[in-house]
Amino acid sequence: MSSPQFTLEHGEFLVRTARKAVEEYLSKGVKIEVPPETPEILKKKYGVFVTIETLIEGGRKELRGCIGYPLPIKPLIEATIDVAIAAAVEDPRFPPMKYEELEKVVFEVSILTPPQEIKFKNPKELLNQIVIGQDGLIVERGFAKGLLLPQVPVEYGWDVLTFLSEACMKAGLQPDAWAIEGTKIYKFQAVIFAEETPKGRVVKRDLMEELKGKE
Repeated sequence: MSSPQFTLEHGEFLVRTARKAVEEYLSKGVKIEVPPETPEILKKKYGVFVTIETLIEGGRKELRGCIGYPLPIKPLIEATIDVAIAAAVEDPRFPPMKYEELEKVVFEVSILTPPQEIKFKNPKELLNQIVIGQDGLIVERGFAKGLLLPQVPVEYGWDVLTFLSEACMKAGLQPDAWAIEGTKIYKFQAVIFAEETPKGRVVKRDLMEELKGKE
């Protein structure tokens, strides 16, 4: 994502706001207002996902909830508040979070570029247009749709083919549905900010560096 540039301060603001939104919702059942001190850049429309993970022994993490808006339909700060609460209580894969869990979870905010459809004539051409550590994927076929963020294949050690297959399965399709005529594949990029520990330091993730560290 080249323009505009999101600084670490912007990322910290979003991550802290995401946590605050969930804290207030779980404790009082209310949705917080947009903070008056919100930087102007965060009032522009962007797609965004909030990921909540439980920190477990050995520094490992387990997904606790992840919801987002793939498209830039709302101001970023408003969208972040919405999807943070949704990630905590509406992810159908998990029971709603309890307030006590907030001491054990870390928040991550991914700001998305608008998805771009990948045009390709054959499978090899498609595989060459997807970069692990850079691209996220959306697979769409009819009413079926699945999205995987750019950090997912890095964390699981997937290659491009596996990434595509998993995105298809996320959409409820067969693993090879990406190769069937009529299936649309989109890619997007993300700027990712995450807490290192619950309520702790916020960092900007560099997926390419993380990839190198796994080699």
